Amino acid sequence: VQLQASGGGLARSGGSLTLSCAASEMLVRPYAVGWYRQPPGNQRDWVATITSGGSTNYADFVKGRFTVSRDNANTTVYLQMNSLKPEDTAVYYCNAGPLTRRGLDPRFDWGQGTKVTVSS
Repeated sequence: VQLQASGGGLARSGGSLTLSCAASEMLVRPYAVGWYRQPPGNQRDWVATITSGGSTNYADFVKGRFTVSRDNANTTVYLQMNSLKPEDTAVYYCNAGPLTRRGLDPRFDWGQGTKVTVSS
């Protein structure tokens, strides 16, 4: 596993959690890093992307609530999740790759992800 998501857990509706994605700088420096999530019984969906230059993009269902950022060393990418809703319950994954016209093209193993559970 070359990118590892962590920081998940249990939160109440309206609460906050911060997820971290640790990666080898040599691996991800040229790439954008994306967050994805897979709710129970559903497909994996894209959540947010941050480019190597710091530009960000968000799925409509998290816009205004989630913030993606990366540290100066480009080794850790964060997903700050505020105003959590029960529908945010999912396993969250991070990945990296080049941006295409259709969005980020993930290039690495998905790993275990980190589970987020939001109670109502």
